[in-house]
Order: sequence, then C-alpha cells, then structure tokens
Amino acid sequence: MSKPDELLEQALTSVITRLPGAAAAALALVIYVGAGLALPLALRWSVMGLVIANIVATFIAVLVALCWLAGQVEESRRRQLVEWTTDLRLLSAEEFEWLVGELFRREGWDVQETGRQDGPDGNIDLELTRDGHHAIVQCKRWTSRLVNVDEVRNFGGTLLREGLAGSSGVFVTLSGFTAQARTEARKIGLTLVDRRDLYTRMEKVRRSEPCPICQTPMTLGRSARGWWLRCVQAGCQGKRDLGTDPGRAVDLLTRQA
Repeated sequence: MSKPDELLEQALTSVITRLPGAAAAALALVIYVGAGLALPLALRWSVMGLVIANIVATFIAVLVALCWLAGQVEESRRRQLVEWTTDLRLLSAEEFEWLVGELFRREGWDVQETGRQDGPDGNIDLELTRDGHHAIVQCKRWTSRLVNVDEVRNFGGTLLREGLAGSSGVFVTLSGFTAQARTEARKIGLTLVDRRDLYTRMEKVRRSEPCPICQTPMTLGRSARGWWLRCVQAGCQGKRDLGTDPGRAVDLLTRQA
C-alpha cells in the first residue's frame, strides 16, 4: 500500500471509529440508500447500472459498519489492558503501545497511534493533542535493557525534525534509563517514564468495578463460595460473583497487595 493510500485509510478509520454507534449506522444507511438506490434512480441509470451501484454501495456500507465494529473491539481491548494487566512484561510491543495510548487518553489527551511493527515509524509511536498542545511519544517495551543516551538523542532529533520543542517529547519504557540518558533528557526537556512511573500513572487512571445497581465502587471479598465483589453502599445488595472470572479476582488481589 502506498503512503498516500495508507494515510487516507488511517484518516477514514480514525473518523469512523470515533462515531457513536447510531451515527455509524446512519452513515452506512445513507451510503446504501443514497449511492445504491436514490442516485442511480435519479440519474435514470440502466438496470445493470442500478445493480452495480447497489452492490458497490452495499459493500461500502458494510465496510463502514465493520470498521466501526473493529474500532469498538480494539477500544475494548485497550481498556482491558489498563484495567486487567498487572505484569506489563507479558504484553507484546503493539499491546504495550496500546496500553500507553489508553493511559494518555484517560489523562485527557487525544491520541493517535502511529507506531508500526512491520516497518519504520520515524521514532513516533503515539501523537498526542490536548488544549492546542501537540506531543509525541516513543515506546520501548524493553524489560531489562536500559535506554541509553543514544536512544534519547535520536528521539531528540525526531522532535527537531517535527519542529517540536523538547518538552513535547515523552519517552516510555518498561525498563529504565541510564544516568547519561537522564542527563541528556533534562538538557533536551524530554519527559521520561520508566516502569515505576508507568505503574504509578496506571493506578491513578484505573477505574474501580462499579456496582451494577447503584454504580458505587465495589470492594473485593471472599466467602465460603469463593470470591465476590460487593457494594459498600448502605442498603444496596449489588454484588458480582467472580467464581467464573478468576482472572479478575487475581488482578484485583495483585493490585491490592
């Protein structure tokens, strides 16, 4: 796929996935009725032309619906990465970028994923915008190897290439940074986020499990029948049995430890 085609696909996908479900359905319906029926009839196309237009419009409408649905599935996966993941080392490089992107979304940023696993991404994995401010993020899912000064300098060069100040750069890693890298980052103005910083920021944006009745955050407890989430609101009987969802119980226990 050529670069212009790729950019166009990303732009269309970004727009469609941001639409509410009703708007996406309405768009698909308008495409089908407008391009597949109304336009050919208004222009008095032949029967063959009408059939072809109907097939093309149906294909595009279905594509819009599938694109929106795929976006919802991906968004759900991102939310689960933040809510459920306790050992970030188990994530793939792509999942790690998704998790970091979701973290920044919850911190109030508009996020666009630009990283690529199958080719060069120009040292930019995420693009952030908030209140007119633009920033870029580089993610390194390194678990033991420290990010060195050369990596920081390369990212500083990327900021220069993009016409951004050093303060507009964020470097995130699962490991840490060498002393030289931290010194260089301070000179440039970069924000460095290591494993400890990342876990701390995740804890701040994680959402408690809401009560299905009153939406008050529930607490984790155990009875003779197993693990439960119980509502703490006086008089509310809201609860959730985690007997069939052991992964959720393990995650909550780990977070409370």
